[in-house]
Amino acid sequence: MEKKPKVSRKATVGEAVIPILFLIAVLAYSLVKLDADPHIPLILGAFVAAAMGLFKLGFTWKELEDGVLDTIRMAMQAILILMVVGTLIGTWILSGTVPSMIYWGLKIVSPAIFLPATTLICSIVSLATGSSWTTAGTVGIALIGIGQGLGMPLPLVAGAIISGAYFGDKMSPLSDTTNLAPAMAGTTLFEHIKHMVYTTGPSLLIALVLYGIIGMKYAGKELDITQIELMRSTLEGSFNTLSPILLIPPVVVILMVVFKMPAIPGLVIGSLLGAVFAGVFQGADLSSIIDAAHFGYVSDTGVAAIDELLSRGGLDGMMWTVSLILCALTLGGILEKTGMLEALANALLSFSKGTFGLVLATIVSCLGVNLATGEQYLSLVLPGRMYKNEYRKRGLHPKNLSRALEDSGTLLSPLIPWNTCGAYMWVTLGVHPFAYLPFAFLNLINPLVSLLYAATGITMEKLPPEEMELVKKEIEEGVL
Repeated sequence: MEKKPKVSRKATVGEAVIPILFLIAVLAYSLVKLDADPHIPLILGAFVAAAMGLFKLGFTWKELEDGVLDTIRMAMQAILILMVVGTLIGTWILSGTVPSMIYWGLKIVSPAIFLPATTLICSIVSLATGSSWTTAGTVGIALIGIGQGLGMPLPLVAGAIISGAYFGDKMSPLSDTTNLAPAMAGTTLFEHIKHMVYTTGPSLLIALVLYGIIGMKYAGKELDITQIELMRSTLEGSFNTLSPILLIPPVVVILMVVFKMPAIPGLVIGSLLGAVFAGVFQGADLSSIIDAAHFGYVSDTGVAAIDELLSRGGLDGMMWTVSLILCALTLGGILEKTGMLEALANALLSFSKGTFGLVLATIVSCLGVNLATGEQYLSLVLPGRMYKNEYRKRGLHPKNLSRALEDSGTLLSPLIPWNTCGAYMWVTLGVHPFAYLPFAFLNLINPLVSLLYAATGITMEKLPPEEMELVKKEIEEGVL
């Protein structure tokens, strides 16, 4: 008798929930009880999802492996960009470019505008470094001390720090989440950043106005800027010059974004400029430049805040993030191949009508993943994979999806105490996330602006006509 070929089927909602619940349990135990990194829990979650696919749904290992590799392939550009960004950060710190941005940013501290200045300083530092965590752990700590000296409520100061740090993190091409979101949605890095300006720009302006109004109450108090001056004098003593001319590399990269140069060559040019500036302005030799690009810059000033802020970057410095992304994509690829993501997405989309409903489902999903798994990266990877096809089916450009992912997944993560971002901010700033949550104006306003645009259609860009024809063909052929 001829043996019938094994037939696979897509997962039901009930089956799709099993690996998700397992992942939540393992992540919660690992992050809270063991204080471990999320990599191994993600691999275990992928193992459970794969077991469901093999023994319950009838998939072969080859099919699951192809699903994983296809998903990773889609993110390879983002991974390559992150690796280039690592070299760029190393050379920009060595050249004095990043220290100059921090140095000049710290000059805008003023008693009358302390809260808006705090937000702007953290925005500048986070834009320069691509890291909200580094910003909060260095400049943020200094600003908390200054706010305390002024008699300001610490949750209010922490909210301003969080708003600025996550504005810069979200908008910086050096940020891992800013690279990951467009990779998941299927758009380019620079298209993604430019599209976020429409929601994040107004959100920042509203936040600054609110901080300015609240800050007027403290305008007459004396400002102790001892910590800020220590940081500025240490920066001055550690580099030959901190001239504004060192801001040329980021200006060049911004111009390349404006003129639509592809991300990888643009960032490579930025990294090379940093290397040239390091030699010309800081007197660095070739060996030091190569070490900074490969292993990152190591600061040894003796001032803890400065050393923590500047000891970063390098190709090797990105490998933790790259490995985490690969682990998350392995899980996402299996969930997608087995239809688990599709089942979960369809359950949510059954309540979502029109563009507003789709964006709302995206934001709710990002919040749900942040709440359930405690991991910011997963809040971008899983909803990104879940809704990518639905945005295309509805004729919406993928940059609408990548923007919605960051407007919620990235910005809401520090507001959750058991999320890795919220836990870090809690420990670093000494303020409970639920305490600073009402004052993290940018993080709260941005998702609402995103929903407003979805409801009105403002900036919700459609697919170009030729792409729409391809989508119609894929729908007819059953591909979508």
